[in-house]
Order: sequence, then structure tokens, then C-alpha cells
Amino acid sequence: MQKRILTLSAFLLLSAFVWVDKRFHPIIKNVLSPAETQVVNEWDKYHGKSFIVVKTVDGDTIDINIPDGNYAHTRIRMLGVDTPETKSPYTPVMYFGPEASQFTRDTVLGKNVTVIMDELSNPRDKYKRLLCHIRLADGRILNEELIANGFAYADHRFPHSFVEKYLGLQDEAKKQKAGLWKKVKPEEMPKWMKKKLKLNTGQ
Repeated sequence: MQKRILTLSAFLLLSAFVWVDKRFHPIIKNVLSPAETQVVNEWDKYHGKSFIVVKTVDGDTIDINIPDGNYAHTRIRMLGVDTPETKSPYTPVMYFGPEASQFTRDTVLGKNVTVIMDELSNPRDKYKRLLCHIRLADGRILNEELIANGFAYADHRFPHSFVEKYLGLQDEAKKQKAGLWKKVKPEEMPKWMKKKLKLNTGQ
């Protein structure tokens, strides 16, 4: 009799473990998945925190003074903007690229900035650069300043929270002929902008 009770108890206990595993394992797996854990860690590490810019790579890419994996510094690619290339091995220096790079250098190099991450965006791009908006010490957003002053195109290829605002800033920069919009030619624009122009004109 006692043996039967022990056997039944063991069976019930095993059944309970199986039920719990089937019922809750997907939830536990999702909560503890490496991808989601990484996103949480990125936000904890960077969002709303201030750092010093130690290097400006070009107009839309900077390095800040916090280690990132095996790297001494974290590389940031600013969200929603695309400045003309100056450092790409596959693209010659583009029109207004040096001016955009100089603007970013003069604005942030050696200065404190605050990282603002975006819930609609992935935390990293395919090159593992951190994707974010950059708030300056005076409260301005560098991404916005680049577009408003004609140093960058409003890049809406990837989702972020300020797509419409950035496109509006670009429209105003065009009207004012600010920066690159004074003389830029279609053939001097990034490939993705050229494609957009062709679609809009039906070519």
C-alpha cells in the first residue's frame, strides 16, 4: 500500500513538473532570451546617461568614452540622419561631407553628450554600432541640428520615433537652401536618396 502511494505521489509530482514546463517555459525562455537580455542591458548601460565624445568618425558617427565589448570606446551611429560620406572605402568623398564632419567635430568633440535610445529602433545596426539620438549639453538634439542646418539627409529607411519631425526639418532646410541644399545635385546624393527621387518622378 505504501509503495502504491509513493508511486502515485511520484507520478503526480512528475506530471506537475511537465505541466509547469509546458505552461511557463515559453514565457521564461522569452524573458531570459539572449536577445532581450541584450536590449535591456543596452538601455541600462546607455539610455539617458552622459558621456564624453572622444572621436568623430564623420558627420553621423562618433565614439564615446565607455568600453563596448573588446573595444575601448562605444561607436554610435546617429538615428534618422545620413550625412554625406567621407570615410567609406567604397564611396568617394561626397558633396558636403567634409562640412558635415567638421560641424559634428566642432559641436561635440571632447564634450559631454547624453545618449537617447529609441523604443522603435533596434539598439544596434548591422555593424554593431549603437543607434540613438544625441542630446547636447544645452538641450538641443544633434540629429536635428544636422538636418536643420543642411548637413544631413533625413533618413527614414529605418524606424524611429521622430521620422515625421526629421522629414519636416529637412523640408524647411530645403526651403531655406541651408547647407548642402543650396547646390546639391541629384547625382551627388546617397544611393537611397537617388532611388527615392526616381520613384517620386516616375523615372
